[in-house]
Amino acid sequence: MTAIHKNEEYLVQLDGLRFLAVTLVLFDHWLADINELALGAMGVNMFFVLSGFLITRILLTSKSKTYGQPSGLTTYLKKFYIRRTLRIFPIYYLSIFGLWLVKDPSVQDKLSWNLLYASNIYIAIHQKWLGVTDHFWSLAVEEQFYVFFPLLIFFIPKRFIVQFFVILISISIGARFVLEFTGADWKIAYVTMFTCLDAFGLGAIMAYLFLHNQDFFKKLFSNRYLLIVSLLVFIANTYIRKTYWPQHNMLNERFIPSVFFFFLIGGAIIGYRGWLKLLLENPVSSYLGRISYGIYVYHNFVYNYYHKIEGSPIIKFFNTFPQIEHTPALRFIFLFVVTICIASVSWFIIEKPINALKDKLA
Repeated sequence: MTAIHKNEEYLVQLDGLRFLAVTLVLFDHWLADINELALGAMGVNMFFVLSGFLITRILLTSKSKTYGQPSGLTTYLKKFYIRRTLRIFPIYYLSIFGLWLVKDPSVQDKLSWNLLYASNIYIAIHQKWLGVTDHFWSLAVEEQFYVFFPLLIFFIPKRFIVQFFVILISISIGARFVLEFTGADWKIAYVTMFTCLDAFGLGAIMAYLFLHNQDFFKKLFSNRYLLIVSLLVFIANTYIRKTYWPQHNMLNERFIPSVFFFFLIGGAIIGYRGWLKLLLENPVSSYLGRISYGIYVYHNFVYNYYHKIEGSPIIKFFNTFPQIEHTPALRFIFLFVVTICIASVSWFIIEKPINALKDKLA
């Protein structure tokens, strides 16, 4: 499909990309004993660029309908925050409550940080991870981004909006330079909201072009040479970091991958053909992409190589069938099936019914 005829059109191939992004995270957290690449970081980067596009598209479209109208700002903010709250909060807080009940240390000892979407701030301050809620740092980054971004989008004139996105990208890169050259722990540059803004900013530029310059959008993202070049630069950067900077170096660990995802996502918005179309639009990829938020939220509770929950049903199962745990392919398949089942139940019982309230309440 050509996916840019209508601003509100459902972009089907983006579900396939969500599935690919969350799968990278699963590989990273479940197969850490054999994985040598920062696959989790790649998956999160893709989510950030994708979020930048989707959120900016929603906000710019809403602004065009409400700016200058009576109670325009109130309507604009109410619609955005109600819809985001209904989509994100229910299973996030349900997970925290469940972990608190079972006295998991990552919540029991750090409850306020999790409740306030500030787990990334805890990691940056203490330079250590929380435990099985480690992955909530990226959700905290997104929520913190939502605090200021909608207001700025509403009040910044259209003629300055692209420059604003460029400033966001520059702030992010500059912040990582400062942290790197002052010897700060790499976790600070990895989890802080301001150091993730280049990924969001690239997605935001994509959304602006999508809405206001579709001819250039089609020309830019139909050019497969740009996609291939960005992929080659991404691969070269990955090789150089692994070979010459075996420790985390956040100067080039986010921006270069985000540029590749910028072109990858842009191509998916227009619509890939051939094998990529088959990969991204098949019913399995589409469904798993649709429930990818639940997969992301729950996967660490099912199993995490670094933070195994002793006494959990999964660990008991692995103790009974150690050959599954010690065979990476079997381990991944087993954990994948379990997580998909949990995320599917969550989707149909909790998320989908609550999402249906969006149009009524906002």
